[in-house]
Amino acid sequence: MLKRLAHNLKTWMSSKMDLPPDVLLELPRITMLGQLHIYIENHRGLLVYSDNELRLLMKQGQLLIKGKDFILKTMLPEEILLEGEIEHVYFINE
Repeated sequence: MLKRLAHNLKTWMSSKMDLPPDVLLELPRITMLGQLHIYIENHRGLLVYSDNELRLLMKQGQLLIKGKDFILKTMLPEEILLEGEIEHVYFINE
């Protein structure tokens, strides 16, 4: 119940203070350019990386990206830029 109250408070603050919800709610911001590259912000760490799969830890669950010929162009503590042929993007709730 306390988590729900905190979530509601953050949502209300976001709307009243004109702040982006991803900042207060710690949501991932995902930007894709076609199937060529994907830029992900607000992740909590890299779990798996190969030339056909990327898995990131999020505040709530994981983000799984599948495709071909992946190359990590940029990797910062909370940001990743992945290039390649992106076929699927999945949210895994745990």
